[in-house]
Amino acid sequence: MPAPSPRRTQKCSPESNASFRIVIPSEARNLLSLSKEPPAFSLGLQDNRRAAIIFYNALVKSWDVIIIGGGIIGLTLAIALRKRGMQVLVVERGEPAREASHAAAGMLADCPLELPRALHPLATASARMYPEFVHELEDESAIDTGLRDNGTVLFPPQAPAPMPGTNLDAAALADLEPALAPTERPALFLRERSVDPRALAAATLKAAKHRQVDVSSGTTVKEVCIENGRVSGIHTDKSSYGARIVVNCAGAWAGNVAPLRVPTRPVKGQMLALVGSLALHHVIRAPEVYVVPRGDGRIVIGSTLEEAGFDKRTDVNTIHRLHQAAIRLVPALSQARIIEDWAGLRPGTPDDLPILGATGIPGYFVATGHFRDGILLAPVTAYVMSQIIAGEKPDYNLSAFSPQRFHQ
Repeated sequence: MPAPSPRRTQKCSPESNASFRIVIPSEARNLLSLSKEPPAFSLGLQDNRRAAIIFYNALVKSWDVIIIGGGIIGLTLAIALRKRGMQVLVVERGEPAREASHAAAGMLADCPLELPRALHPLATASARMYPEFVHELEDESAIDTGLRDNGTVLFPPQAPAPMPGTNLDAAALADLEPALAPTERPALFLRERSVDPRALAAATLKAAKHRQVDVSSGTTVKEVCIENGRVSGIHTDKSSYGARIVVNCAGAWAGNVAPLRVPTRPVKGQMLALVGSLALHHVIRAPEVYVVPRGDGRIVIGSTLEEAGFDKRTDVNTIHRLHQAAIRLVPALSQARIIEDWAGLRPGTPDDLPILGATGIPGYFVATGHFRDGILLAPVTAYVMSQIIAGEKPDYNLSAFSPQRFHQ
């Protein structure tokens, strides 16, 4: 594959350079000076005061690290860096944790049958990190992340040799998960966990703010600024922010940030959720569909793999096909009602592997391209990327995931 070509590099605007005099508009000065508001106007003035503080910080505050992208990968990395004492700003184009993180199924599927070989060590390590990872998030956010450890019934495309997990014959399968339709298909029981990604994302965002991570939402990063051969900050559609380290965690949008074209692309996945069926105890995964029970009684069904650009619309025929495939596996789902359907955009890469590590530009790092495994890989990604950013040797060999593999 030809190397991605660098884009034109611009220096940061004077707003991010501390040597320039900062002028704060009188409206912002007045709002910042407010100490007590009349009760009738307290809500509006409080909102204005917060806006003024954010505006003021954008002009005068400095950060050690700026993270582009406020999904689960960016937020968990922000927390890991704050633990190391770094000042961190997360810049998100929309609402934090509302893209791929919000749309995911939440299966912590580290099964070697379903992952690229190079990813096995990281996937196994990350799955093992999950109990402690969510315990910390729940403790700091007071949000239940919906972690379940009931395991998964996997119907592989063909019987593998050797078998991972426990082989299930028809009788054992019926005993383990009575809701399944009778079948002679090869089946395995895997000791996997699952999590509610929306609850996990909300908990991670709240924990990040609890640890004083700054978050700027509704702001699109246009480019990483380079001064004297290294990173000096970012330029957005609204302002510029200074930092000597920038990490691109922008998922499917990572390639839209100059000066390097990070080779990610959106891979669309359509899904739906049901309520009102009998209890399903395990995640059910087959080549044609997966079915994921939640602790609150919802059943999540997915998913497609579509090269559709940034189109997040759902298609009624596709949703119907997924629904019917799930009913063939679990007949009782025919009695449940659909409460929601949606589509998310996974960040795919040319070789289906994440992009993790330093770029050829000093101070510029990338942590993106997790495809279907962003929820699973969030803890280990934060762990190894915080090591790399701190100048340490990572505990795992990341050569297969280097951003520079596309620039050779």
